[in-house]
Amino acid sequence: MRRALELAEGGRGRVSPNPLVGALVVRDGEPIGEGFHARLGDLHAERAALADCAARGNDSRGATMYVTLEPCAHEGRQPPCVEAILEAGIARVVIASDDPSEKAAGRGPGILRDGGVAVEFAAGEEASAARLLNQPFRKHARTGLPMVTLKLAMSLDGRTSTPPGDSPWISSERSRELVHRWRAESDAIAAGIGTVLADDPLLTARVPGARQPLRVVFDRQARLPLSSQLLQTLDQSPVLVVVAPEADASALRDAGAEILVADGIEATLAGLGRRNITSLFLEGGSALAAAFQATDQLDEARTFVAPILLGAGPDVARGGGADAGGPRTEAQPPPAGPPAVAAGPARRNALSHSIESVGDDVLITARFREW
Repeated sequence: MRRALELAEGGRGRVSPNPLVGALVVRDGEPIGEGFHARLGDLHAERAALADCAARGNDSRGATMYVTLEPCAHEGRQPPCVEAILEAGIARVVIASDDPSEKAAGRGPGILRDGGVAVEFAAGEEASAARLLNQPFRKHARTGLPMVTLKLAMSLDGRTSTPPGDSPWISSERSRELVHRWRAESDAIAAGIGTVLADDPLLTARVPGARQPLRVVFDRQARLPLSSQLLQTLDQSPVLVVVAPEADASALRDAGAEILVADGIEATLAGLGRRNITSLFLEGGSALAAAFQATDQLDEARTFVAPILLGAGPDVARGGGADAGGPRTEAQPPPAGPPAVAAGPARRNALSHSIESVGDDVLITARFREW
């Protein structure tokens, strides 16, 4: 099952809104075929593993299949995997995690059992890892909303922005490379209008061959400049501007931006979910982070702490210098520190967290929910 989990990672950033899935076919303790869901519309992991068996000249009859997610039983972009498993004569299927989507939810295992296949569900670390592997898919399946991940970078003294005239970067080069990989793995990346006005970012994933995420701007008053890099690069990735019901967004729409009229964070997430956006990556900045925290809509936070001191000075509502597009001037948003944490019930303790070194920085990953 650990190998199946490793295989599943091969589809990261390429299969959404489908889940990441890996499969391994084993006989007498030896693997005879393996596969994973590599790209949206391609073979599912189970069929890929069975095809690998055939390509190697191995007979799958009577073998055991280890798969990270319960096999599907419905027709989608690919035919049902349970049919392929039954046709291949697999005798036993070990599943790491359930599929909570309405089309699945236990149907596949039931059909396999009816067909004489022994079905088991894994437990322990592998089961937990399989669920964590597909948190965006699982949340969207259960709630219709995308998983929300916040990224921040700050100095040792809690600054989230550098002084005017200084380098815009707080985090290290290796950290910034990791952020671009995260962007490539996300369905959508979001910034607040304060960050966009201050930095004029591209919000693209600078990873060779990466699928570009939908770029989302929270802009209640429709202030996004028509000359912004976002609107000048619509050929690279679409831009969705979230505006209040009373805003006049006609100029932005004429410029090619997509418009989502939504009153509040919850309505915005529902609108994104209807577009099959399963993961939303928040990257700018403090005000946006505080708004999501205040409405209890953060699922995970990834914070880089850099070994620097920036001292007193203006601190704009930014995401930590991950994508500065140009020099900042004195005409900036009002000072804003790290995201405010409200007292009392609004305070959130992480369910789990991890700490690791990335370049010169320390990365703290905190999960607030598991789906």
